[in-house]
Amino acid sequence: MTVIALLLAFGAAGWFGWRWWTAGRFEETTDNAFLQADKVVATPKVGGFVAEVFVSDNQPVKAGEVLARIDERDYRIALFQSQADLDRSKAGLEGVAAALIQQQAKIEEAKADVATMTAALDFATEEQKRYGDLLHSGAGTIQRSHQATSDLLQKQAALDKARASYDAAQKQTDALHSLEAAARASLQRAEINLDQAKLNLEYTTIRAPIDGVVGDRSLRKGQLVQPGANLLTIVPMGKSIYLIANFKETQVGAMVEGQPASFTVDAYGDHVFHGRIDSFAPGTGAQFALLPPENATGNFTKIVQRVPVKIILDDNDPLIQRLRPGLSVEATIDTRARPGTDHAGAIASRADDERR
Repeated sequence: MTVIALLLAFGAAGWFGWRWWTAGRFEETTDNAFLQADKVVATPKVGGFVAEVFVSDNQPVKAGEVLARIDERDYRIALFQSQADLDRSKAGLEGVAAALIQQQAKIEEAKADVATMTAALDFATEEQKRYGDLLHSGAGTIQRSHQATSDLLQKQAALDKARASYDAAQKQTDALHSLEAAARASLQRAEINLDQAKLNLEYTTIRAPIDGVVGDRSLRKGQLVQPGANLLTIVPMGKSIYLIANFKETQVGAMVEGQPASFTVDAYGDHVFHGRIDSFAPGTGAQFALLPPENATGNFTKIVQRVPVKIILDDNDPLIQRLRPGLSVEATIDTRARPGTDHAGAIASRADDERR
């Protein structure tokens, strides 16, 4: 019996030694690892009283599915008011446009008057000169010469008046163009307000931003909510879940992206899940703490730091649908693999066989 026990002990030691030499010395393991998911908090964009709630706790939802509705009556009234403001702005712009058309007609009329008065002045000038020449030659009378001069002065005054009317009409047109620009700006503002009112009315319907399961629900019917308030959280499941493993800095030297990973979840015993390294955090976990350590002091004590490693899961395991963010995990990385080579696939396959 002693010999058999010794043989068994040597056999076991040999097997473990062979296992360590061929695989174990290339594996890095940590139990400082947890499942995570990119959860999204559903928040309202407008405030008001919750009129309807369509989801319950832990309910699966699809992206775009209606979660709740806020009382929309105030926002519908605001939409009607914005529409009325838009109609009023359109009418104002149309009124200014009509006034511009009328003013243009007045300008043309004043322009014609100036042309008429100019022609009349030219004729009166010629008449005044002709009667003046007749007076000097003795063929005309003083009275007729004075009458021609008076007529010339009247035509000059009439031309000045026509020109003044034309200038006034031009200035009035400039003023109307300014009113038109203001009316267009008012119309544009009314259109923007109408678009915002439509958006606000649409925002009273709260929809799921992503696929997932409802969690941390504080949303209740009749509740008064404000923009940005946390109503519930949508947690993605299945292949959207990933693993964050916090390896010691002394363990990550041989790790590269794409290396195979295996892990067990405390909730599911010895069942082995598989994945691969996706990326490494840009700093150790301590660097992203609320109060990062300040090592430039006289009482420095060296502590092994941990580097968060993101591992994405293979989605061909049916049990992956039962995983939940936050579950504790023990993760192992096979550092023999070098992604991008055929040798990497062979090592990963052999590692899986050894675990079985």
